[in-house]
Amino acid sequence: MSEEQIALRQMLERREREYMLGKALVKMRSAVENLDVGDFRIEQLSEGESIELPRWVADELIGQGMAEAVEGPFENEIFRTLGKEKMMGPLQLSPLPGDFYVKMRRRLGQLNGGVEEGNVKKEELERLRAVCYDLVGMRLSKLLSLSSSSTPASSLGDKLTPEESAFFAVSQSLSKEWKGGLLGGTE
Repeated sequence: MSEEQIALRQMLERREREYMLGKALVKMRSAVENLDVGDFRIEQLSEGESIELPRWVADELIGQGMAEAVEGPFENEIFRTLGKEKMMGPLQLSPLPGDFYVKMRRRLGQLNGGVEEGNVKKEELERLRAVCYDLVGMRLSKLLSLSSSSTPASSLGDKLTPEESAFFAVSQSLSKEWKGGLLGGTE
């Protein structure tokens, strides 16, 4: 495995940890008292109460059927995002939330697990996967074009996720090096 691949894997793992330590809003399906989830303690929550919890705690409560996520399904977000991206010009990027790719990877993983358990139709997974590939391919193409131009990363501002920023920096560096080699260092 190359250094770049190791660095990418480490960045994705770090992003996943950061995401899990972030907050998630849930609505309680049942009342709980004096509940310990790992080292996190919930004193008292009523049925129907909405609360913001660390995502890993929220995931446990949702998994046990004690709570439900308040945010809409990721599928809605990905379809909306793809639609926006298609409307942008060839060198324009629509802004993405910083946790977009983490949510995408997690949702694909959930659906894949559901297919293996027989709870999700394979067509549902393949449909979402195809939309994800379309969006990633579209953004990758734009990032590659922008990285070979003189566009500074700072001009892209909040339009890039942390994963895309890392990719852009590497591809911009490689583009400069490649052009310099071809043009005799006159880049």
